[in-house]
Amino acid sequence: MITTSSSWTVAPGPVGSAGSAALLREYLVDVADRWYLLHHGRRCTPEEIERHLAEDPSNDLVPPHGVFLVGRYSGEPAGCVGVRRLDARTAEVKRMFIRPAQRGRGGGPVLLAAAEEVARSWGAERLVLDTRLDLVEARALYARQGFRETPAYNDSAYAEVWMAKRLAHQQS
Repeated sequence: MITTSSSWTVAPGPVGSAGSAALLREYLVDVADRWYLLHHGRRCTPEEIERHLAEDPSNDLVPPHGVFLVGRYSGEPAGCVGVRRLDARTAEVKRMFIRPAQRGRGGGPVLLAAAEEVARSWGAERLVLDTRLDLVEARALYARQGFRETPAYNDSAYAEVWMAKRLAHQQS
């Protein structure tokens, strides 16, 4: 599966590759720095990043129950999103990230559309995600793409907002 727009392409990538690991590390530094600045008045340390990577690995974003999608802008890795099955009718968005230099260039909707395509291919009827209150831009993107707040579906220590979207299936 490859999704394309004028400058973006999205395709599955091995979650354990060096390129994927770099994107996932950048994602974690981005969201962790925002959390630590808000709650502790400082950025996260390299040790804290390593601890978070070890505590919450992305090794479940592999077939058959998950997929890691890499977004490329003009051919260069620029973002990522993971999708994993929660049950037969529900898939979850994880690790949604666009590198700062490529933000505002339309990658978010392209990555989410690719995540929806994966979820539909699994027969999912609903796509869910969790996020935080301070991730205002992400929440606005999700709302623009049709996600609505929903009751909590997990007990993630960092989740403050849960969102869901019903998936329409193509008639054949």
